[in-house]
Parts: sequence; structure tokens; C-alpha cells
Amino acid sequence: MLPGKIYQYNFPTTIRFGTDVIQELPGYLKQHQLSRPLIVTDATVASLPFFKEMLKTLSQQYISTEVFSDIHKNPVKSDVYRGVDVWDNTGRDSVIGIGGGAAIDVARAVLLRINHREDLFKYDDLIGGDIYVTNDVPHFITIPTTAGTGSEVGRSAIIADDETHQKKILFSPKLMAKIVFADPLLTMDLPPHITAATGMDALTHNMEAFLAKNPHPICEGIALEGIALISQSIEQATLQPDEISRSKMLMASMMGAIAFQKGLGVVHSLAHPLSSLLDTHHGLANAVNLPYGMAFNIAGFEDKFRRMARTLELQEESGDAVVRYLSGLNEKIGIPQRLRDIGVREEHIDTLADLAIADFAHPNNPKPVTREDFRQLYSQAL
Repeated sequence: MLPGKIYQYNFPTTIRFGTDVIQELPGYLKQHQLSRPLIVTDATVASLPFFKEMLKTLSQQYISTEVFSDIHKNPVKSDVYRGVDVWDNTGRDSVIGIGGGAAIDVARAVLLRINHREDLFKYDDLIGGDIYVTNDVPHFITIPTTAGTGSEVGRSAIIADDETHQKKILFSPKLMAKIVFADPLLTMDLPPHITAATGMDALTHNMEAFLAKNPHPICEGIALEGIALISQSIEQATLQPDEISRSKMLMASMMGAIAFQKGLGVVHSLAHPLSSLLDTHHGLANAVNLPYGMAFNIAGFEDKFRRMARTLELQEESGDAVVRYLSGLNEKIGIPQRLRDIGVREEHIDTLADLAIADFAHPNNPKPVTREDFRQLYSQAL
């Protein structure tokens, strides 16, 4: 990936990748006879100069935009319903999701609900709800502004119940973007703590996908290359960002999201309850839990950890070396080592364990995880 060059990839959808590729958006909309997009983002992105400039450029091209940015940082069902109300009341013809995982998840869930008006969680993939996603959806475009979840290349959205805080997965191949505009320059102004947290989120996706129990050599190869790219660039992108490090992180983020169709694991099931119960940033929750979850998985899977250690170019090719690397990396980029440092208290552990054992991610972990395992992992990390 050379600075200043634009690349096109056609896997798993059309991806336009490179410096200033965002400038192609107006022409793409006109080419597809789209003139009234609903733009779903978050309040922070909506306030950024690039976003305001983009709206101005679209207006100059006679493209009418409506922005919906009233979303939680850990999205809930009511966010989606409010977004669809905006669609209904403003006569839109397409959906553009711009931002990190939260914004793009809400955009994708809004996209689903536009032509599927039963209770949103009827479409929960964990209960077979994907079979009810039968109608067409509007034209969908994604534009990432973080290098973390890789939601821009996904086919699912994770949305929590407002009351129970349990996360649901809305899934269908219909929900994949028609095109992704992945512009590394849009990530350049991320503050270091967000770069670090989202970057460790991407690393978690790649590592857990590589370890997940479902056989899928294609995803495992992608995951290993994603791990390599992150190891080469996350410190630079966090502490002294440049276009090359941001490009590598953005690519690795998308690779993680492609790879984790193979599955995730114990780290995500540790992290999701922190987001739903305590509103912890998802990437930060993954980052703090990652060394502990990886240590849990070593026994019986030493060969896979050797391969990850080799990919990370560690002197010692072992699971323990991988865990030490992760702890050291967290320290270098300013991630706390302990859950207590991000607001978790002893009295939270039982509730967190209840939510974790009910989570959708750990059934794909390479080894079974019990509620007591979750309690012990939370206690170790506290």
C-alpha cells in the first residue's frame, strides 16, 4: 500500500482504498442515480471538519443529505428506531454509514428495518432470525473513520436491548455494503487513546478468528496477515501517526472483520458485558481482557500460539510469549492493564459473568468456557 495511491479490492465487496478516496463519493452517488442519502454517524464524526466539507460538496452536486447522529456509543434498539423515523419523515433513497463500529452497526440495522418492520430482534441471527430478512434493502455505502471493528465490510450489526443490555446479532448477506470508501486520511485525527483502543479491537478480531474452532483456512490466513500488519503499525499509528501506519491499521481492521466470520471467542464474551453494563468502549474492553483471554486459551492450542508468535516475530515462539507481548503492547500504547482502572468493581463480577455466559461469542472459542471460568477471568483481570 503506497501513500497517495488508490487501490480497488473486490472482496468481500467493492472496496476503494487510499488517500482522498472519499472524494469519489459524489460521483458514485450520481452514477447510481442516488440523490437523497440518509447519513448515519455519531455526534463526534458529525462535528469534524471533513464531515462538514463532505456535506458541502454533496450539496454543491445537488445531492440532498439528511444526517442522523443521535446514537449511543454502544448502540441500542431505540437508536435504530429513531433512525428509521428520520428515514420515514425525510424521503431518503439510500443509506451511508460513516464512522466507527457503533455508527456503521446502527446504519446497517436501520437499513434492515426500513423494509422489515416487525420487532427488530425477531431478526436476531442467534435464534435463526436471518430467515425473515426476505425483502430488498436500500443502496448501502460505508465509510470507516476508525481502524477497529471493520464493520464497513461486514454483514451483521450488534445491537443491545435497551432494558436487558443483552447484545443481539442482526445478520444477512443483504446487509453488506455495495461499496466501501476506505480513506486512511479520515483516521489521521483520531486521538491516541481511541487509536489504541480501536487498534487493539482489530487485533482481538484477528487473533480470536485465527483461534476459533470452526475450520476455515481462508479466514485463518487473512487473520495472520492482519496480525502482522497491526504489529507493524499500531505503535506508530497511536504515538506518531503517518499515512503508512494508518493505512496498515485500516486494512488490518477490515481483514479482522472478514476473518471473524469464522467466529470469535472468550475475549469478546468478556468484553461485551462491560460495554452493555458499564458503557465501556468496546475496543478498550477487548484490549484490557485480551492478555487474560489469550492465556486461558493456550493449553491444548500451543501450535496455533506458536504460529501467532512467529507472525509477531517474537524471539520465543510460545503462547506465554504472545501473552507477554500483548501486555507489553497495551502498556506501550496507554491501555490500562487492569479492569479496576476502567471502572469495574468486585460487586460487578457476578452480573458480568451472567452476561458473559449468555453472550454469543464464546461458543466458537477453541475450548469451552463456563460461568465460573468467566468469574475467574474477571477476577484475574480486576
